[in-house]
Amino acid sequence: MTEPHARSWKIHIRKDNLKFSAAHMTVFPDGSKEALHGHNYQVELEVELAEPALAQMLSYEAFKRALRAVCEVWDEKVLIASDNPWLEILPGAEDEYAFRLCGRRYVLPVDEVAVLEVDNITVENLARLCFDRFWRELTRDRTVPWRERIVAVSLRVDESRGQGATYSVRLGS
Repeated sequence: MTEPHARSWKIHIRKDNLKFSAAHMTVFPDGSKEALHGHNYQVELEVELAEPALAQMLSYEAFKRALRAVCEVWDEKVLIASDNPWLEILPGAEDEYAFRLCGRRYVLPVDEVAVLEVDNITVENLARLCFDRFWRELTRDRTVPWRERIVAVSLRVDESRGQGATYSVRLGS
């Protein structure tokens, strides 16, 4: 057998506790929107490794810990897109988040809202934001040369069984 030119190892992480339950309203280009509704989002990770040798080994627990930290921030929250052109922040009490979205007024307890720096709350945007937060959390541990050991990362967020989006990043040169 001839030696393969390119080799790849991928680890997959999908656990029942890597999830968050959140409400949102997707806005459409014409300024209409979905009604406020929620999903039980499931998060899944695929990491392509440079080499699985003992000296290069990465702990699954480090990946799971970083994913759980991201999920906890959004769990049981109403997700609001701060950059949405149809969002208007309204004056309200200190413990309230008052806003108008596509002409409809809402007032929510401030501690039940997560404002995200995107133009719309879609599963595609959530996958990217989740990856960005996951990567920041993971790479806080500066003792591990993450970029040397990881070739690529794909993070998938499903909003329902069989429906979701994946955000992928290739690291390296």
